Amino acid sequence: MSGGEEALRREYVIGDEIGRGRFGTVRRCYAAATGAPFALKSTPKEPLRELEADPLDLALAEQEPKVHLLVSAPPPASRHVVALHAAFEDADAVHLVLDLCEGGDLFSLVSARGPLPEPEAADLAAQLADALAGCHRRGVAHRDVKPDNLFFDAGGALRLGDFGSAGWFGDGRPMTGLVGTPYYVAPEVVAGREYTEKVDVWSAGVVLYVMLSGTVPFGGATAGEIFEAVLRGNLRFPPRAFAGVSPEAKDLMRRMLCKDVSRRFSAEQVLRHPWIVTRGGSAA
Repeated sequence: MSGGEEALRREYVIGDEIGRGRFGTVRRCYAAATGAPFALKSTPKEPLRELEADPLDLALAEQEPKVHLLVSAPPPASRHVVALHAAFEDADAVHLVLDLCEGGDLFSLVSARGPLPEPEAADLAAQLADALAGCHRRGVAHRDVKPDNLFFDAGGALRLGDFGSAGWFGDGRPMTGLVGTPYYVAPEVVAGREYTEKVDVWSAGVVLYVMLSGTVPFGGATAGEIFEAVLRGNLRFPPRAFAGVSPEAKDLMRRMLCKDVSRRFSAEQVLRHPWIVTRGGSAA
């Protein structure tokens, strides 16, 4: 990792803000030598240090560049992962120079259009599964797969971004900690058990459910109610929302949203499912 903000400003021209997250900002930036555009994600450390009740946030922020680099190093894990090009850190903040994805995100797409046609949903699910399979081969679990973290590049390809919650399991160690977003988090995470990279497949299954229906499978008025629904894992396909959805698509969602982790699909198995093979086309 390079030096701090002074080194960053020598190598990049920092532009306007294009996004804001829970702790930091995303700005447009340009390579000083070539003018090539990138996204600059900056996470100040002070707000994280103040969260004494949850030191995990600070640990993840400091770990993010190392984990993200694992999936960005050539050859990249998948072309459907937002690549990390440079990282700068000082006592005050962590700055990451990333691919610039100017096509919006999946959350905005589904919010604007509602449920997507099966061929489009299958194509996007294939791209997401390809990204996850690549990360998992390198020992990285994303742990916060959701439409807000799925971006479209200038060519319309789906890209998995924001590795701020990612975990490393490449040495065989199980992962722990309540990490993720309530609607999308896997039941074993909520239960406080050790878990594997298959938590990402569960989350991707929720994303697929949302793409096909415009609703979430496990809901509630509060985070506690959502967690209770996730723990029950009672997967249903209401006729009004799923009247036109094929049995093959429902079969895949059942295999991804399976409480029994030993029976839950891996990302590689998702890519080989007949519904993905016959309807999804641009993961490679």
